Amino acid sequence: MMKNNRRYLFIFNPTADKGRAAGKEKWLKSLLSGRNDSVLLTTTYSGHAGDIARSEAREGTCIIACGGDGTLHEVINAVVGQGIKVGILPIGSANDFSRNLHHNKRVPLGVAHFFSAGSILVDLGRISFGDGDHHYFINSLGIGFTGRIAKIVKQTFWLRGELAYVYALINVLYTYKASNMRIKITLKHSILELYEPVFAFSVLNGKIEGGRFQLAPDADLSDGLLDVCILKAIPKHQLFRYVIKYLRGTHIDDPQVLYCKAKAVEVMLDEADVMHADGEVFDNVSGSVTISVVPQGVSVLSCIT
Repeated sequence: MMKNNRRYLFIFNPTADKGRAAGKEKWLKSLLSGRNDSVLLTTTYSGHAGDIARSEAREGTCIIACGGDGTLHEVINAVVGQGIKVGILPIGSANDFSRNLHHNKRVPLGVAHFFSAGSILVDLGRISFGDGDHHYFINSLGIGFTGRIAKIVKQTFWLRGELAYVYALINVLYTYKASNMRIKITLKHSILELYEPVFAFSVLNGKIEGGRFQLAPDADLSDGLLDVCILKAIPKHQLFRYVIKYLRGTHIDDPQVLYCKAKAVEVMLDEADVMHADGEVFDNVSGSVTISVVPQGVSVLSCIT
């Protein structure tokens, strides 16, 4: 049998799942006890997962983000382009990327599967905005409606999972209105442009966002393309009809929805708005935002072959 010379770094975020993940620390330590190939480090401040990954990344290291999509997001942004294999132990609220990676199948309990896991190459989205800032996302990005929802979800500590997203949706809807966006979409063989009020703008690598919303039912994590989903201006009273469609993934055939696969998207915002990337919130984003695909941008540990 070939010896596994990998080093496994488990980055544990106790604030995941609105702080409920903290109760899993002893359990995780017990699972890794006695393993000379594994190290467990616990985050103590916002952004710490990325700092740990940045300082500890080296050849032969597999980094497992123990938390939610936000923890994974930090790790990805710290190690992208370095050839590091990344895994996710999903103990967050929505765990969107894990659901996409495992096709909603039951994720194995514990950590044993990581030590024999294979890996798959997964695309990333690259975002350029502001004064030359750039950022990566592995699952989804939203500007406007879903960005504001993500912001409220972050601030709502007494609800988690899908209930937090439903609560945030209702709160955002109360004051929200469609925003003018100038959008240029680079398709596989052509370019599509539009300038009109947009109710919801999303770009996805995975199928699912917010736990169960199938925003991009045709998405493939490794097809070298991003899925664009734009809900054009609609009366507010129609939104809940669209919520049902988003849950089922049937919205892509609706005439008010533009759904396509793209290599890049450029958005010009008339007014500053809220953006999220994998649920991480960026406030007061304005001007031009460019989103492009990074084919096979990261190697992800997967127990599904």
